[in-house]
Amino acid sequence: MSCPICHKPTQTTFRPFCSQRCADVDLGRWFKGAYRTPSFRQDNDPADLAEAEGKAILSSHDTSHQQP
Repeated sequence: MSCPICHKPTQTTFRPFCSQRCADVDLGRWFKGAYRTPSFRQDNDPADLAEAEGKAILSSHDTSHQQP
């Protein structure tokens, strides 16, 4: 197996990477959003926005997690 970042042989300690550096490069790519899956949903779809707003309103009224 080779490192997905630099293609060197992997090290057991950092598997599937060869080093901490390559593991950090991969993590940085995740944080920057470089790894994405395509979505066929339209951004700002009114139905999705209404659903999200409804969930936000419901969660703001949920008092079961508040301390007395």
